[in-house]
Amino acid sequence: MKYIIATLGCKVNQFETQAMEERLRRDGHRPAGPDERADAVIVNTCAVTAESGRKSRQTIRRLRDENPGALVAVCGCYAQLSPEENEEIGADVLFGTGDRMAFVEAVERAAEQGTGEKHIDRPFSRRKMELLPAGAVSGRTRAMLKVQDGCRNFCSYCIIPYVRGSLRSMPVADAVSEVRRIRDEGFRELVLTGIEVASYGLDLEERPTLTDLVEAASREAGDMRLRLGSLEPTVITEDFCRRLAATGKLCRHFHLSLQSGCDRTLKAMNRKYDTAFFYRTTELLRRYFPGCALTGDLIAGFPGETEEDHAETLAFLRACAFSELHVFPYSRRPGTPADRLPGQLTQAVKSRRAHEVKAVSNETGRLFRAACIGQTLDVLFETGDGNGSLGHSDTYLLVRVPEPGLHGQLRPVRILSAEDAVLTGRLV
Repeated sequence: MKYIIATLGCKVNQFETQAMEERLRRDGHRPAGPDERADAVIVNTCAVTAESGRKSRQTIRRLRDENPGALVAVCGCYAQLSPEENEEIGADVLFGTGDRMAFVEAVERAAEQGTGEKHIDRPFSRRKMELLPAGAVSGRTRAMLKVQDGCRNFCSYCIIPYVRGSLRSMPVADAVSEVRRIRDEGFRELVLTGIEVASYGLDLEERPTLTDLVEAASREAGDMRLRLGSLEPTVITEDFCRRLAATGKLCRHFHLSLQSGCDRTLKAMNRKYDTAFFYRTTELLRRYFPGCALTGDLIAGFPGETEEDHAETLAFLRACAFSELHVFPYSRRPGTPADRLPGQLTQAVKSRRAHEVKAVSNETGRLFRAACIGQTLDVLFETGDGNGSLGHSDTYLLVRVPEPGLHGQLRPVRILSAEDAVLTGRLV
């Protein structure tokens, strides 16, 4: 069977796609070539915003039309949230956010027998996490491991708890076993990710914390470095910083879920912190991980947000000095409390505010990259051509050097210049 897989959304979706593709390859199937029609098109969907749902539908239709007669298989958050809409588009195999290996098996059965299959369960009935092997979406440099699934935060704007279900965590022993395997396969970096990884372990009998997990993983990592996925700021404590800095394995890059720089808006969002708490987390991280990069997520134009609230956010972002922000205009999501809030803003206002937030992010990002000139950064090289090699520093900045042929190597680089979003340097 020749297949095409498309993935929308977060790193968790990317991880789950690579696990499914590894299983497909193991079973003897192969990706369709550039000029080949696929026998099956597989779409791993996203539902974090209404726009994500629209893009998921658009992707399904496009691949269906480009590959007439192909089996159409759909899974993921949007499939879980709106199964009827996915069936109307033409999904032959339809699963939600659970049991990725059963989904692959259903795709194989449908391709062989010419019959469809649908399985949409109730996310909150899930009690154990499906253990999927760590691996890479492409290449052999950076691998990902999903150590946690589900969320119990119930932020007022977010549909994800309703489509992912309750907290489930990978036991420490299983995670450590995957760390050893990935290390022995020659990977140089492992990203520990999850839907809400800060809550790792709360569902396990031993109640291990994310800190415990990272410490255990670091003991087996060898010369492989570790990186954390998106974090809730509530997990950033002095104990967290002190213990993880002591491992010497953790990349100096922390992606924090901020969402707003205004306390009134944070409360309306049902976030579990205020700006004073968040700012203290940035100070802790910078104290224990000098030179670290802080990135974040922010929603612009939340219902009821005033111009004064927006101005507070812009000032707070400058104070936090993020190296990059992922900015999203607020997108109404039926089924969430925020969708029923008064003070819904126009698309024009939301877009303008998102543009202004991004301008601040660009400004602080340029300052952060400029401050790297003269520093020596550890860079994991991932791609290259005859003109040089390109990779990511431990602070997750793109770095280019003129030497070719460095794929998969982790090398110290002296930074010479910072132009646009790419640093240039020379090997030390």
